[in-house]
Amino acid sequence: MATFQLLGPVEIVVDGHPHTLGQHKLRQVLAMLALRANQIVDTDLLIRELWDEDPPKNARTILHTYVYQVRKHLERDGLCPEELVETRTAGYLLRAGEDDLDVFRFDRLIRQGRQALDEGDMARAAESLRQALDMWSGRALADVLPGPVLRGHVVALDEQRVCAQEMCIEAGLELGRHRDLLPELRLLVETHPYNEGFHGQLICALGRCNRRNEALDAYRHLRDLLDEDLGLAPSPEIQELHRELLSAGMPKNLAS
Repeated sequence: MATFQLLGPVEIVVDGHPHTLGQHKLRQVLAMLALRANQIVDTDLLIRELWDEDPPKNARTILHTYVYQVRKHLERDGLCPEELVETRTAGYLLRAGEDDLDVFRFDRLIRQGRQALDEGDMARAAESLRQALDMWSGRALADVLPGPVLRGHVVALDEQRVCAQEMCIEAGLELGRHRDLLPELRLLVETHPYNEGFHGQLICALGRCNRRNEALDAYRHLRDLLDEDLGLAPSPEIQELHRELLSAGMPKNLAS
């Protein structure tokens, strides 16, 4: 049985071997159907994704051809012995189980991690969230030039990924893994410069490692960045971390 990978290049994986659709429009159609698996994807929505506000006159015929080619690719060489893509009156539907799409598994692991955090089980939370993050192999739909519909999905998936990273690091810090998390946090504050959550976690981790000067430098870097680029001050929570560092050298919420 095939599984579908969307958290990176769009691929069909069979027995551990990835297969790709050569034509860009076919990957675009497959991504649309997979992201809404087990739901009818309206024909007009697919046309909007493929051609935005300027579809050709024969757009429905072309779309039908694309879906036919996707279906044939799935059936070719036994990748998918069953007909997974169904034609319905209003559009098309891709049938998939809970373990057939990486986005389904990613979402399930995030929910498990969040529940474990709420229950105070930091080890289980860290394990579930790290498994979720390890599923990514680049940005979502990395080999697709998204149209207006898929762009929204990409943004939503990226936001889920950031939330998972924040929760995973929160669990790791609670488990005392502050030193191990420093390289990851350094990278995250560079790639997400305006995410105060990552900056705060870096400040906390440095303080917990007794690297007070570096923690203060990290705060000053954030303060200057926000002021110069956005005309804003750090959030009250970040300012409180700064006051704790000045008074005690270690954020209280991470003290042993």
